[in-house]
Amino acid sequence: MFTPDDLVVYPAQGVGKIERIDRQNIGGIACEFYIVRIRANNITLMVPVNNAVNVGLRTLTPKDEAQRILQTLRGDTDTPVYTGQNWNRRFREYSERLKSPELAVVTEVLRELLLIGRGKELSFGERRLQEQAMGLVTGELAEVLELSEDSLRGELLERYAPPPQVEAVNN
Repeated sequence: MFTPDDLVVYPAQGVGKIERIDRQNIGGIACEFYIVRIRANNITLMVPVNNAVNVGLRTLTPKDEAQRILQTLRGDTDTPVYTGQNWNRRFREYSERLKSPELAVVTEVLRELLLIGRGKELSFGERRLQEQAMGLVTGELAEVLELSEDSLRGELLERYAPPPQVEAVNN
């Protein structure tokens, strides 16, 4: 399915490159593994070839879909997000969604956290999730759309920055 030098995405880790395919005997059974180096943190993963799709290893998002996702992020930044559940429950839900192999699902987590952060201070855990989601989304979008990851991150943070506070003028 994949060959060495292919760029792939591993859920919750981001864009990586298949360095090679290794063969090892485990319990007397010959197994093949993709050796994937994740670009963001230089971690090396061993992904069983026969289980790669089940764990969510996939090719990069197609360019047209990546453009739609970026347009969504660049879109409406004023729509409030329903935060009826407490931060702990939201944290668990977002943590699970960040493991999704679909970039659109991870992008929604990022967008929701950015929108929540416009109106209130995020908890420490939510800020960590936002950073993780930002890295996953901007890493893949930058690769697919041939953009600078840093400038894309900066653009999104600026676009979703809280509106300036208007101070009351005393007469």
